[in-house]
Amino acid sequence: MTGEARALIRPVTFVTGNAKKLEEVRAILGDSIPFRSLKLDLPELQGEPEEISKQKARLAAVQVDGPVLVEDTCLCYNALNGLPGPYVKWFLEKTGHEGLNNILQAYEDKSAYAMCIFSLALGPTSEPLSFCGKTHGKIVSPRGPGDFGWDPIFQPDGYEETYAEMAKAEKNRISHRSRALALIRAHFTQAGYVFETRQ
Repeated sequence: MTGEARALIRPVTFVTGNAKKLEEVRAILGDSIPFRSLKLDLPELQGEPEEISKQKARLAAVQVDGPVLVEDTCLCYNALNGLPGPYVKWFLEKTGHEGLNNILQAYEDKSAYAMCIFSLALGPTSEPLSFCGKTHGKIVSPRGPGDFGWDPIFQPDGYEETYAEMAKAEKNRISHRSRALALIRAHFTQAGYVFETRQ
């Protein structure tokens, strides 16, 4: 946006009900972008990951009546042309880590990528912008604490540890989420948004 600074009425609302996700976003962003978090009841949409994310941002911006940031996280198996993708949460809920692992049993190719798509809508009438981060790796038998999604079965390329086994700071340095958030931070810097600060 060429020199077009937009005044945002209030800080961005990051829509999530996941405490672990919020903790990671706070750790990665720090104070670089003022935001608050809020859990909203949004429908579970189907389709391509970027379109799902953008539609969620549109719906959230209407509910909040202001700027929102929504996130969709995908785990994509190359042998399955990107599935389970945005539906991994439901696969995990129904089958657990072992089930997610067993899906690849018939395939030699265990490679996968973790993908995070954030969509930013500045208000109920603005078209959302998307920011996508990917980390490539492979699917392995579950290792490490099982308290954050599918982290125990994803081992990023170049590492001997799964996401779950890694130190938080290291995971936050190389994760799909941190790559997407780096793009958001760059966008906010370049766009020159102005935030209203409440006294």
